[in-house]
Amino acid sequence: MMFYSIQETLLLAAAAIVIDWIVGDPKWPTHPVIWMGRLIRFLESILAPERMIHRPLAVKALGVILTFVTLTFSCAVMWVIIWAADAVHLWLGYAVSAWFISTTIAVKGLKEAAMLVYKPLIAGRLDEARKYVGYIVGRDTAKLDNREASRAAVETVAENTVDALVSPLLFAILGAAPLAMLYRAANTLDSMVGYRNEKYKQFGWCSARVDDVLNFIPARLTGVMLVVLAMVYPGMNAGRAVHAVFAFAHRHPSPNSGIPESAVAGALGIELGGKIVYFGVASERARMGWPIRPLQPDDIVLTVRLLYGVSFILFAGVIAVWFVVR
Repeated sequence: MMFYSIQETLLLAAAAIVIDWIVGDPKWPTHPVIWMGRLIRFLESILAPERMIHRPLAVKALGVILTFVTLTFSCAVMWVIIWAADAVHLWLGYAVSAWFISTTIAVKGLKEAAMLVYKPLIAGRLDEARKYVGYIVGRDTAKLDNREASRAAVETVAENTVDALVSPLLFAILGAAPLAMLYRAANTLDSMVGYRNEKYKQFGWCSARVDDVLNFIPARLTGVMLVVLAMVYPGMNAGRAVHAVFAFAHRHPSPNSGIPESAVAGALGIELGGKIVYFGVASERARMGWPIRPLQPDDIVLTVRLLYGVSFILFAGVIAVWFVVR
């Protein structure tokens, strides 16, 4: 049976960070998140919550089933794969584990996605930038101006510093690839059915709550690391980052996303949030930070720098803990 010690999971997590720094998101074989998405849509078609649209409790129960089956299946499949690799050779198990953990984090992938927005913005190709913004956000992008496109990229990188780095890595340390993949499944569920619209308000309730719970501690650790980085990065303000978290994070619709977004806004001296258009309907998202200076494309680069800084802190921390516990 496959059970790794804390020393082993720490080294696997460190190796996964390095793999992601170098390789990024795998193009082949198909990324595990794609298979999770297919599983979620398949289960949704079987459960067919629309048949019980007038029975909210029944729809909510179906959502609980969807969440339980998706998380259990994702974790179990990962466990079987690692167990099989271990059965062939211990080092094959290590390699497969580190590889799959690296697929649950996306430092390089986030950077590349953000740069696809940044480069056309600074070159004056706004239409191209809007296209690439549409790859990373769900909001309407056709009428975004330069500032709004920059804002969308900054918010995405800031928020996903938790979802695509800190959270999966912490779960990998706790339970290697199976637990990291369970987290990624929970996050994928939230992104697909965790909406508060009429279709998913009840059906996605469990998925959204599970994602909130799993990200609760990682989001707050991320806030601390962003403040530390703001202390050492030139041009950033750690005191303002702390103030912004306490002043604005609770206003965000998510109990977790407001922490990294407000910390980044405070550190950079910019304002995030504001008007967002979804499917042609405009809404106002809570504003994070103070507009000490205008938000600009270069803030995308600064936010990516903070993302990488968090990954360096995590890598150094993992190695330091390994030396202590070995």
